[in-house]
Amino acid sequence: MTKTKFVQYLQLEKRYSAHTVVAYQTDLDSFTEYLTSHYALSNPEESTRDMIRSWVMTLMEQGFSATSVNRKLSTLKTYYHFLLRQGIVSFNPVKAIQSLKTPKRLPVYIEEEQLSVALDKETKHPENFPAIRDHIVLELLYATGMRRSELTELRQGSIDTDQAALKVRGKRNKERLIPLSKQMLEQLLAYLEMKRKTFEDVNDYLIVTNRGQKAYPELIYHIAHRALDGVSSKRKSPHVLRHSFATHLLNRGAELNTIKELLGHASLAATQVYTHSTIEQLKTIYHEAHPRAKLK
Repeated sequence: MTKTKFVQYLQLEKRYSAHTVVAYQTDLDSFTEYLTSHYALSNPEESTRDMIRSWVMTLMEQGFSATSVNRKLSTLKTYYHFLLRQGIVSFNPVKAIQSLKTPKRLPVYIEEEQLSVALDKETKHPENFPAIRDHIVLELLYATGMRRSELTELRQGSIDTDQAALKVRGKRNKERLIPLSKQMLEQLLAYLEMKRKTFEDVNDYLIVTNRGQKAYPELIYHIAHRALDGVSSKRKSPHVLRHSFATHLLNRGAELNTIKELLGHASLAATQVYTHSTIEQLKTIYHEAHPRAKLK
């Protein structure tokens, strides 16, 4: 019963996405299973600080990354905060447990020229709906910097033709308006026309499968992975296009606050990671180009 109320709290008060709620449930179930198998305790409300520390150690021994462990700890912190508010527990056993140190990872992005090549090669079959759909997916991800989950939730009505903009609903149902270029808007309208001609019953979701149903996250991933194959030697995911969007804007002089709003970040701290990418790029160029940079 408590877990059911916790899920409702995540959905209604915290306004987390369905994907995030499932992740919290999975983490909580994993912790409950650990308590049952190691301490014969089926109720996480009765756990102690030492039990949680033991769980963290077990996760690390099982090969979970520091980032994954920290996310699971975050789930427990939220859960026990909820229990405190409900008066079910008198203290939060996770509060004194510090998060694990994580190495700083710079966002993986693709150089502008390379990305242009990848996007341009996807326009060879103008009468083929899947090909046009795939191209629109790639163009939208790069033109707007939106998340994969945001793309799959877009409706046809998300396109504001009067303002040449796209209404995107991000984390915690926060809506933002992302401007569209004239070319991007024209491509979208042409895609919608082909979509109407291809399917008898037009699904209201903007991006659909080959059968006209709402697109699923794995489809978007495969579209991006295939397009970036041979272009990126590292990650080949939709998020790489989001990182490329932000990095290219910053390299061309866009203000950090503007990029923050376009990406839908809650705080500027999340956006500042892109300045590190730019600095690293400048360092590389400097050391390769300056005549005295390599002098010992």
